[in-house]
Amino acid sequence: MSIIEMDGKTAIVTGGARGIGRAVVEALARAGADVVIGDLRRDEAEAAALEISEHSGRRVVAVQTDVTKLEDAQRLCAETLRLFGRVDVLVNSAGWDRLMPFVKTDPELWDRVISINFRGVVHTCYAVLPHMSERKQGSIVNLSSDTARIGSFGEAIYSASKAAVIAFSKTLAREHARDHIRVNAVCPGLVDTPLIEEMRQDDFTRKIIDSIISYIPFKRMGEPEEIAPLVVFLASDAARYITGQVVSANGGLNMVG
Repeated sequence: MSIIEMDGKTAIVTGGARGIGRAVVEALARAGADVVIGDLRRDEAEAAALEISEHSGRRVVAVQTDVTKLEDAQRLCAETLRLFGRVDVLVNSAGWDRLMPFVKTDPELWDRVISINFRGVVHTCYAVLPHMSERKQGSIVNLSSDTARIGSFGEAIYSASKAAVIAFSKTLAREHARDHIRVNAVCPGLVDTPLIEEMRQDDFTRKIIDSIISYIPFKRMGEPEEIAPLVVFLASDAARYITGQVVSANGGLNMVG
């Protein structure tokens, strides 16, 4: 049994087909929530929804969503309301990156990184907040990154996009506290996800990642299942007096306040 109770809650998780997002969906469902996965990977999202629903006994559905498009984010919210009648929790986990020195990047890469990592968060929050404000309740957890707090070699635009998520989250927390809506940001360190595995196929990226691992006190990457409980806690009523906060989960690599 989960120590965090989410019975009767409905959550949207973007990027929930795999990686940290999927671990969050699993944790939310185990805690008693019904979950809508918003992900561009329709087949993976539907497979994840079916498997998690069977294991948890909760309703978990998938809605193909491109978070870079506002109309997709609005459709995701509308479909959740049609199916469940409410949105209690929004978790923005969709993200993307490629490691390379800034001077070797180009505007096409900048646009993709910013569109997924920052504008995607803007879009979903813009779609969901009117409903939460009307109900005078809700919780939003945005996945940022420890790179946003200290920078990271080869991730100039990614770090900047994730820093924007932190500033955006804090501002929404201030604006919507009167609506009893909480907004917090979680900053994972290096986590072993399918995206990281894809990136490790590149020699430059693999060397950077191996170097980072050597500096982590635990000498390993994190696992998605080690990030998800923090997200679920912040999303739950157990954290009802916590808003506007930025919390790292990085194995001790960056011990910043």
